[in-house]
Order: sequence, then structure tokens, then C-alpha cells
Amino acid sequence: MTVIEQKFQAQHYKGHTMDGVNIIAQYKPENPQRILLAAHWDSRFIADQDTKNQNKPILGADDGGSGVAILLELARTLQENPVDIGVDLVLFDLEDQGNDADDGKDHSTSWCLGSQYWAQNLHSSSYSPLFGILLDMVGAANPKFAKEGISRQAAPLIVDKVWGLAAELGYGDAFVQEDGGGVTDDHYFVILHARIPMIDIINRPGLTSSGFVSHWHTHSDDMKAIDKKTLQLVGNVITAVVYQTHNGVFL
Repeated sequence: MTVIEQKFQAQHYKGHTMDGVNIIAQYKPENPQRILLAAHWDSRFIADQDTKNQNKPILGADDGGSGVAILLELARTLQENPVDIGVDLVLFDLEDQGNDADDGKDHSTSWCLGSQYWAQNLHSSSYSPLFGILLDMVGAANPKFAKEGISRQAAPLIVDKVWGLAAELGYGDAFVQEDGGGVTDDHYFVILHARIPMIDIINRPGLTSSGFVSHWHTHSDDMKAIDKKTLQLVGNVITAVVYQTHNGVFL
């Protein structure tokens, strides 16, 4: 693996400047045929969805940490079991620092600051992966991964192939054959600015007003929120995607 630390500064919606670092790990960087796999590695700076200690940061075991954990395990797997495709594991910073006010205004660009920067300042000027997959909140028990709306618009064939592969592996109860709404997540800005077809695997069980898991942006987003079976099934799907991509084609 070749690792790049992409340091940047971004304006927080509260007015101050934040220092961020995107981490890009390149497997077989010499191979022009590549897959982009990403997650965000920061956590929410306030527990705005909690009823206590709302001004304190959350741990973010699921919202951030779960996707990172899967990509770290995939990195180990790639080192031990080589594959003929190039893979970029990108950890975006400052994803979860945005304005969550429900005031009718568009605050979308206050989120995903790291992916916005990366997508407009690619680590390689000629970077053009076959497709990308984003992992966000992929560690809770009893997940429901519907086909996210922006993903279906930008890369419908990749969505269908990933969900089909998940079904073949026996994970159809988690990767449900349902269309979900669009989520302003890191993949949106990668699609918008870098023109890379990218999909979002994000857990939205729909049991709360937000549609997200109950521990979203609360202090309950700790290791108790993580289910190892969910990490394993998502990790198995992503690993299968990598090992079933040959000669520039996801089979």
C-alpha cells in the first residue's frame, strides 16, 4: 500500500477554519484500472440528536468508524491475497461537521468537507476509477440497506450488481430490493465534482423520524451500537466486489 495524507483547510458553518486530512491508501497504484472504496473517519462534533451533553462530541463507532473498520480489514486481505485490480481506500475527513438546522435553507455544502476538497483536488490528475462505493453507518444490528436515490441515478448498474451479489451471498435481508431516498453524503460530491460513478451503502432502517439508526448523532453511537455480524456481511460483499472485478469489468 502507498499512503497519501491530503491536508486541507475548510470553512466550518459556524465561521472558523478547520484543519482536515483525507487519507488515501493505494493498492497497486501503478494499475490504471481501479476501484474507489471510501468512508469518513471523523465523527460528529456535537451530540445534537441526544437529550444530554448535546455540546459534546460523539464517539462515532458506527457513523464513521464502521466503514473505516471494513476498509482496514480489506487492506489486510489485499496484502495477503493479491488481486489484479487497483484499489484506492479513501478516508474522508470533516464529513460530519455540517449544519443540521431544519430552517428551510440549503445547508448541504456545510457537510462532507473532505470529499468536497478531494473531489476538486484529486490525488492524481488522471484519476478515473471504474466506479466507487461509499460505506456509511454499516455496523449496526439488523441493517436495512435500500438502494439510495443518488446512487441509482449516477450508477444504476453498479447498484443492481452489488445488491444482486449480496443476495447471492445470502444477505438479501440486509441489502433489500427497495428504492430509498437520496442522501447528501460523500458520494454526492464525488459524483458532482469528480464525475466518478459512486454508490452509497448506508443503513436507513426507517424506525426514526430521520430514517437513520436511533443512535445517530447521539452518545449511544459507541461500541455497543456495533454488531460484528453486520460488519462481516458488508465486508464480505465489498470483498466479493473487489475480487470479482477483472479486466476493467465488475462481473
